[in-house]
Amino acid sequence: MKKLQLFLLVAVLAFVSCGDYQKLLKSNDAELKYNRAVQYFDKKDFVRASTLFDAVSSYYKGTDKSESVLNYMAKSYIGQKDYFTASEYYRTYIKTYPKGKFAIESKYMIGFCYYQDSPDARLDQTATLQAIAAFQEFLELYPESERVGDANKLLEEMNNKLAYKTYLNAKLYFNLGNYLGNNYESCVITAQNALKNFPSTIHREELSMLILESKYQLATQSFEEKKIERYRNTIDEYYNYINEFPQGKFKKQADKIFNESKKIAKD
Repeated sequence: MKKLQLFLLVAVLAFVSCGDYQKLLKSNDAELKYNRAVQYFDKKDFVRASTLFDAVSSYYKGTDKSESVLNYMAKSYIGQKDYFTASEYYRTYIKTYPKGKFAIESKYMIGFCYYQDSPDARLDQTATLQAIAAFQEFLELYPESERVGDANKLLEEMNNKLAYKTYLNAKLYFNLGNYLGNNYESCVITAQNALKNFPSTIHREELSMLILESKYQLATQSFEEKKIERYRNTIDEYYNYINEFPQGKFKKQADKIFNESKKIAKD
C-alpha cells in the first residue's frame, strides 16, 4: 500500500511538473523562461533547459545575456551527449563573440566535442582529424590557458589512435602476404610512414617489429639473387629494433629472426 501511495504521489508531481513546464513554454516572460532554464540546467534536466534557452535566444540576441544563452545551449547539448550540436553552438559563439568571456572555453570545447565523437580506430577517423586540428588551433591561440595540459593529453590520445589505425592497415598487409601481389613491401612502407608521422606513438614497438617481420618474410620468399641482400636488410632492421627496445616484448621473436638471418647471410 505504501509503495502504491508513493508511486501515485510521484505520478501526480510529474503530471503537475509537466503541466507547469507546458505553461512556461507558452509564456511570453523571457526572464522567467531564462531563470527556469538555468534551474533545469542545474538539475541536469538538459532537454528542458535547452528548449527554454532556445526559446529566449532571439529575445536576448545582441544583449550581454546572449553570451550566457549560447554557452548554456552548448553545455545543455553536451549534457545530452549530442556533441555535434554542441560544437555548432560553440562555433556560433566564437563567430559571434571572438573575444567573449567564454571564448577560450568554447575553442577548447570544439575540440572536445570532436574528441567525444571520435570512433574506434577501425572506423572512419574524420572526427579524430577534426579534433586534432581543433586542439592544435586552441594551443596556438591560447598557449597560456589552464586547459593546455588537457588539450595536449587528448591530442596525444588522438594521434595514438591514428597511429594504431595505420598499424592495423600495416598488419592487414602483413596477413595478406603474397595474396594478389607482394603485400610485405606495402606493410613495410605503411609501418615506416606511421613511425615517421607519429614518432612518439605508444605503438612504436609494434610497428617496428612489424617492419622486421615483413623484411624477414621478404627475404625467405625471395629469388636467390636477392635473398642474401634481403637477409642483410633484415639483420639491419633487427639492430634498429633491438637498439631501441633492448628488452622489448618481442625480443625473443626478434632474436630468432636475427639468428636465422645471420646464418643464411653468412653461408
